[in-house]
Amino acid sequence: MAIRTTSRAPTSRPRRTARVARRLLRGLPPARHTVGCERDLPVPAADGVTLLTDHYFPAEEGEFPTLLVRSPYGRAFPWAALYGMAFAEQGFHVVLQSCRGTGGSGGEFTPWRDEASDGHATVAWLREQPWFSGAFGTVGASYLGYTQWALAQDPPPELRAMVIQMGVHDPYGFYYAGGAFNAESALISASGMLHQGRGALPFLRGALRLRRHLGRAVAADPLIDAYVPALGERVPFLEDALTRPDADDPHWRGADLGEVAARLTVPTCLIAGWDDVFLDQNLRQHARLRGSVPEWELVVGPWTHTSAFGEGLAEVFGHSLAWLRGHLCGEPPEVPRTPVRVHVGGADEWRGLPDWPPGSTERRWYVNADGALGEEPDTSPPVSFRYDPADPPPATGGPLLSGKAGRRDNTALEERADVLTFTTAPLAEPVTVMGRVAAELRVAVPDGHGDVFARLCDVDERGRSRNVCDGLLRLPSATPRDTPVAVTVPMSSTAYRFAAGHRVRLQISGGAHPRFARAPEPFELALHPPSALVLPQLAS
Repeated sequence: MAIRTTSRAPTSRPRRTARVARRLLRGLPPARHTVGCERDLPVPAADGVTLLTDHYFPAEEGEFPTLLVRSPYGRAFPWAALYGMAFAEQGFHVVLQSCRGTGGSGGEFTPWRDEASDGHATVAWLREQPWFSGAFGTVGASYLGYTQWALAQDPPPELRAMVIQMGVHDPYGFYYAGGAFNAESALISASGMLHQGRGALPFLRGALRLRRHLGRAVAADPLIDAYVPALGERVPFLEDALTRPDADDPHWRGADLGEVAARLTVPTCLIAGWDDVFLDQNLRQHARLRGSVPEWELVVGPWTHTSAFGEGLAEVFGHSLAWLRGHLCGEPPEVPRTPVRVHVGGADEWRGLPDWPPGSTERRWYVNADGALGEEPDTSPPVSFRYDPADPPPATGGPLLSGKAGRRDNTALEERADVLTFTTAPLAEPVTVMGRVAAELRVAVPDGHGDVFARLCDVDERGRSRNVCDGLLRLPSATPRDTPVAVTVPMSSTAYRFAAGHRVRLQISGGAHPRFARAPEPFELALHPPSALVLPQLAS
């Protein structure tokens, strides 16, 4: 790659909050460079809207590649530290930009609509900068992943590498996982988009307001009449999502960028978390990338959406940095790497793999009326529960955007009469599960409607039950009344080792509130044989 000589940008100190936050980060490699910053640069969009941008850079002479980070969450805490300073210290120009309508940028923020054109306008601006070397990469988490997929629809020739960290590419799939509205995470996401770009204090006030009003908001039906006290104002993009539950609604046309991965040629690293709300989206993109991108990498760690930048920061930043250095600076990784690296829960170990999912054997554990999970189909009478929308089963851990995410003790939840559990005998030897888990059930609902929430749990020797993965299915409105029908409740993928002496548990209920919006009407659900938990078991 030809690098042309560049002049150094005017030096100013990064924001004090960024410097303080950077000192608090643990697990980052030693800095190679001191950092300078140009703040509030006006970048023109194609329609003339001004996109405010901060430029972080190594404060010394030299030629350095560029990273583009486009975000609706502002350019201060924590993004200035996590992306601006941390990567500039390692030898990159970092262009940190606020999406239109956020962080002081002009125009109106309408999620996903303008990201492609605004991204390309920013690349056109980059080409005019004297410090631009002619090559850049992208990096970012959550919605910052969406802005990368949007640019990659028609990738500029200078784009040499992408790092998608716990990213989203399908807004509808986020809002309506399994068919029910993803209520709690939708409100948390809206609060972040609404307040974080306005500064640290407005963001803190918004978070406290949401915590204070969340319970009342999600308890109301309909939610659209109750969320305003929780967020402080009306949010058009949230109301659009609430009022358009049909995936075929024109509102969602063009929003899903999944097919971009199927024709992409830019080397791409996907970083995901087993307890992240976007895990399934990341794995679907990996499946598409495998057939198109000549170089790809998948890393899945034991993180939630937020803990990836806390306890997981060393792994997340380390993999991101190695990928970007390799493809923008020509630096090979210090340690040989496999295309896939996953953390195996239960065993608390990392494992390198040639691909995901690895080869495995499908193993079925059948539901028995006495609460057992057995190796053979059961012919005993069905078991049932009654779901009451006034007292729905509460969400306990799992893939959430809140601090309540992750693996939690499910003991109290499983004592409820509306939560069914089916458990194996203590395992004689370890069982390692790698791949997508599912519950294949025969269910009957007298009222012809309802939700089925299925969860895989690990029960230790003390009887403590902890969630591994789960999923929800909203039964179609045309479900026959009182007639057993076969349904599959897909759960998330996992890499997990059940230890010898532990037990495998399948948990079935009518929801997980307020993670999912409650089914509005009461219903009774009967579970008929043969119903089974399906595990992708890795060969010993």
